[in-house]
Amino acid sequence: MILCLDVGNSQMYGGIIVDEKIQLRFRFPTQRGTTSDQLGVFLKNVLRENAIDCRSIKQIAICSVVPHMDYSLRSACIKYFNQDPFILQAGIKTGLKIKYRNPIEVGADRIANAIAVTKQFPQKNIIVVDMGTATTLCAVSAEKEYLGGTILPGMRLSMESLSNNTAKLFAVEIVHPEVALGRSTMESIQAGLYFSQLGAIREITLQISKEVFATKKPLLIGTGGFSHLFEDEKIFDAIIPDLILHGLKFALQMNQV
Repeated sequence: MILCLDVGNSQMYGGIIVDEKIQLRFRFPTQRGTTSDQLGVFLKNVLRENAIDCRSIKQIAICSVVPHMDYSLRSACIKYFNQDPFILQAGIKTGLKIKYRNPIEVGADRIANAIAVTKQFPQKNIIVVDMGTATTLCAVSAEKEYLGGTILPGMRLSMESLSNNTAKLFAVEIVHPEVALGRSTMESIQAGLYFSQLGAIREITLQISKEVFATKKPLLIGTGGFSHLFEDEKIFDAIIPDLILHGLKFALQMNQV
């Protein structure tokens, strides 16, 4: 069993992978000041409550975009699982040709997604749309080149910006609205959040395709917590919620001695 942990800006998303299947999924809020003991106790409890023996965890793989969590999480793995985890970071084998001007700037989560799609969709041009705290779009060529990407505020971040910076607007549930023309403040915010993301994804993928995939149309792969809201729009060729966990597993396997 492999314990894979994706530390994002809002939540840590984890999963237990057995062979090619994810046996368990769980989440933990990302908060400054979280200690190694809090993380270790949570991980052991969530495994125990799901009838998984902690001793069956043979490897741990982590990718993180939250530096203040890294030390505590690594310490938790060593203290509670007696394992020094594999961390997806600069200098490891990825199987990708990173075309960023400064490869170190590419987030570990984006690299994990890119690794996963090159394994699951070999020899295909791909745009990965990861809809979390931020919405990121990353272009990966059929030759396993990470070409670059686009970053914009995600749906929750956009909502929080409205509620925190306006006098009369408030937080709403993020849903797939029935119409674009809201007839209440709540409906108007929900429609704005949804259709702004939809429009951005359509326009940005069109521009990326013109710039780097003019000769062969790319696959559009959706992932991240909000991607499921767009299933009915038919903009994605596939939606893979656990893409990043599979990418972590592949990265771990590539870097085993």
